[in-house]
Amino acid sequence: MLLPPGVIWRGDSVIDGVPATLDMLRAAGKRLVFVTNNSTKSRAGYLKKFTDLGLNVEAEEIYSSSYAAAAYLQSIDFPADKKVYIIGEQGIADELDLAGIKHCGGPEDVGKEVALAPGYAMPHDADVGAVVVGFDRHLSYYKIQYATLCISENPGCHFIATNTDARTHLTDAQEWAGNGAMVGAIKGSTRQEPTVVGKPAEFMLADIATRFGLKRSQICMVGDRLDTDILFGAHGGLTTMLVLSGVTTEATLLAPENSIHPNLYTGQLSDLLAAKDSLVSA
Repeated sequence: MLLPPGVIWRGDSVIDGVPATLDMLRAAGKRLVFVTNNSTKSRAGYLKKFTDLGLNVEAEEIYSSSYAAAAYLQSIDFPADKKVYIIGEQGIADELDLAGIKHCGGPEDVGKEVALAPGYAMPHDADVGAVVVGFDRHLSYYKIQYATLCISENPGCHFIATNTDARTHLTDAQEWAGNGAMVGAIKGSTRQEPTVVGKPAEFMLADIATRFGLKRSQICMVGDRLDTDILFGAHGGLTTMLVLSGVTTEATLLAPENSIHPNLYTGQLSDLLAAKDSLVSA
């Protein structure tokens, strides 16, 4: 079963009944993988949040888009003598470090500005062989220009996006511009399409299935977002279940203009407690 954080917690509070539901699913022999498009944290960073919220989760059960970016680079045998330029936060840098991949940018470039002057050409590192674009609360013109130069001028430089989510939920007060805005800036300046490694792209699902030894027919994608979670499952041939405890409302799901439909939907994850006996025998 694949579970994004949106079905586990809301803000800094665990959704009612989640701890008991996770325990029940494990007792029924179900394998749990927690998947997220948020690249600002590494797997270790997410593990700390799970632990701080009193949830019993193993590091190996967490699959973030920051980890997916590093896994993708490993899958294409990214050269050891090349670097990755990061638009993003610490999670991407941490996962690249764990994979032994050299990098620059990211948190190091916070606050840097372009000092325009007649005849000025901004320098960039010719050894950058990939640009990874993740959610970045410190996105700047400097970072956009640096990434643009690397992709446009370094032969064979890869353009990788952790995800292209249009909106995200940084607070419970409103929706905020998501990583799609960051990726869109680089798409606009380079006129290139990125390789997307997070939901709903194929790479993340294929890598999860391989790493955990799962057949797609065995996997249920549970999520609170139609355009990432449910689409991710539908594109991958998974059973899908929408929970209404996060982003998507029942009105949105049932609206005539909505074309993304889960196999099942329910109020929240803990509704599965009522199905305990059938889950144990399944």
